[in-house]
Amino acid sequence: MEFDSSWLLLGLPLAFVLGWLASRLDLRQSRADSRRAPKAYFKGLNYLLNEQQDQAIDAFIEAVQNDPDTTELHFALGNLFRRRGEYNRAVRVHEHLLSRDDISRGDRERAQHGLALDYLRAGLLDRAEDALRRLEGTPFETQARLALLIIYERSHDWQQASAIARRMQDAHQGDFSVRQAHYLCEQAAGRIARADHEAALELLTQAVAVAPNAPRARLELARLQLQQGAPTTALATLRELASTAPAALPLAATLVVEAAQACGEQQSARAMLQAHYQAQASLDVLDAIIALSVADAGGAGPAQAQDWYADYLEREPSLVVAGKWLAHETLSHEERHPAIQRALDLAAKPLLRYRCAACGFEALQHFWQCPGCQSWDSYPPRRVEEL
Repeated sequence: MEFDSSWLLLGLPLAFVLGWLASRLDLRQSRADSRRAPKAYFKGLNYLLNEQQDQAIDAFIEAVQNDPDTTELHFALGNLFRRRGEYNRAVRVHEHLLSRDDISRGDRERAQHGLALDYLRAGLLDRAEDALRRLEGTPFETQARLALLIIYERSHDWQQASAIARRMQDAHQGDFSVRQAHYLCEQAAGRIARADHEAALELLTQAVAVAPNAPRARLELARLQLQQGAPTTALATLRELASTAPAALPLAATLVVEAAQACGEQQSARAMLQAHYQAQASLDVLDAIIALSVADAGGAGPAQAQDWYADYLEREPSLVVAGKWLAHETLSHEERHPAIQRALDLAAKPLLRYRCAACGFEALQHFWQCPGCQSWDSYPPRRVEEL
């Protein structure tokens, strides 16, 4: 049977026409898909601007389904899921990006950073730590190290936190000297709890060297020296504190009294406190001055204490000082009563608290790290009434 070439001549044009029609159909479909993807994207953006996160997520999911290769939509979805607290979905989005071989190195590092934030917000600190460590040597290195500091602070792993802070300091990623001093003080507190005073003394000495103007290290060092029976050395350390960080002296006022009485240096200690008090009045410093005055054999007793409290009230009203004045009052100083009345009208709530300057968390004791917002050195050394 002979092959009829006429069929080939007829089939070639037919095949060309069919191929052209198929390409046109594919082009129309791709154009329709591309139109749907931007439309869904802009719809999601509009929902975001109107703070309608649920609708924005639905729109972005639709856009991703229409164009699965769009990494920016995946990042937007992951961030939205994390902000809503849907950490499992955020993790799946970022893990999907990391599993792809067609994304750039920058997008891969960005996805790794997003995954680390997902774990951190979810409280999965061990997984967050591993994910953050993978960001070493990337543009996200500084952010990753700061997040690692948060993890180690939460878990009270002060050695690891100190190591990270030291690396950031050496890499000129910020000044972390004060924070390193805090970490050393925290380690010293742990050693003191285990009665390892020698190691604690070494750690506190390092903290003073790392941050000479930070008050905590010298304050804790003086307290330890006093516990070890070295009041003269402790008082010398407190004098250095008054010189390098005078604003923090109210926190050390009680220690000054204890050390001065133990080594017989009441007069010199009182003179130091009075000089500070004249520069800036403080309730704690005033109480320390009165304690040293009453204990001093050459000083006056409760009468002088009453005068000190009254003089303070003349300078500025204080409900706390008014109460202390009234504790010594025998109703004989009628000329003082107007000042007392103004002070008593000032407030009707407890004013002896310390307040965090970052979040407003109030506490009866002074904290170096706020229990509420975890900020360091956010508590002023003065009480609420004095702010």
